[in-house]
Amino acid sequence: MSSTRPDIQKTNWMSGLFSRFTIGFSVVRLELLPVTKNNPMNWRSVFTSVLLCGALFAQSAAPSNQPGNNPSSGPTQNKNGAVAPSASPAKPAPVQQHYRPQRFAGRAGTYYRLVWGIDGLSVKSAEAGEVIRFTYQILDANKATALNDKKVEPSLIDEQAHVKLVVPLMDKVGKLRQSSPPEAGRTYWMLFSNKGGHVKRGDKVNIVIGKFRADGLVVD
Repeated sequence: MSSTRPDIQKTNWMSGLFSRFTIGFSVVRLELLPVTKNNPMNWRSVFTSVLLCGALFAQSAAPSNQPGNNPSSGPTQNKNGAVAPSASPAKPAPVQQHYRPQRFAGRAGTYYRLVWGIDGLSVKSAEAGEVIRFTYQILDANKATALNDKKVEPSLIDEQAHVKLVVPLMDKVGKLRQSSPPEAGRTYWMLFSNKGGHVKRGDKVNIVIGKFRADGLVVD
């Protein structure tokens, strides 16, 4: 039913245009009949009728600005005659911010470099959370000797989870840690057993190796 409405409006518009044009033409015709050469008033009437006809034709040809005559304006209707809701502007998708673990503070980093001769301390969860990997870079081999001492048992403490992890001993492999003499510029690692997954990403842990202690390291 909505598709035939523009055709009906167009037909009514054409009919009105034709009727007004016919009326104007009739007025001109009636005024032309009594015209004579000796009667100047008749010529004025003819001229006035021509102007009236042109005004009627221009008014009929002008497009209508009414809301009902413009099928593209206003809300659309479906086949049942219900007004379809207007589409709202799409909202931008929220930007996802990935959590990045915070490394040790600047003063702590300076302390580790000056006192223990190490830098780049990192704690990461590996092997689906079954082990926690601790790595560090040697800057001064003499100061970092205690971290590679085989006689010292390292430990990882998670106060929030109330657990203490140790470096496991594997058959034919030994301790899962590097205990060779430290060399400046090299990075060393050790693995802590996290069986049961008590220590999770985002936890703050403490690394203790003899007299060395690093507090508040975030598990990545």
